[in-house]
Amino acid sequence: MSRRCELTAKGPMVGHKVSHSNIKTKRRFLPNLCNVTFISDALGRNVRLRVSTNAIKSVDHRGGFDAFLIKAKGPELSQKALLLKKAIEKKIAGTAAPEAAAS
Repeated sequence: MSRRCELTAKGPMVGHKVSHSNIKTKRRFLPNLCNVTFISDALGRNVRLRVSTNAIKSVDHRGGFDAFLIKAKGPELSQKALLLKKAIEKKIAGTAAPEAAAS
């Protein structure tokens, strides 16, 4: 399993571990990933993704999982998230059309 966030594409970074005597040794900084179940209102089901804790805060800030995916850019998302984004956009477009026709 790759160490990459499925919503924000955060991955491992490299840097130095610096000792007291200022000796620099290569090390990796890994993202803080969690397995999270998001609730999609548009799809009416739960979605399980492996995301960073920063992405969880971003989803809350943008107004929920559906709103986050609609605003998200394609290259940042994983294949699974892209499929969910297309399904949500299709579902929202399908529910908006009958409302416009009724008016």
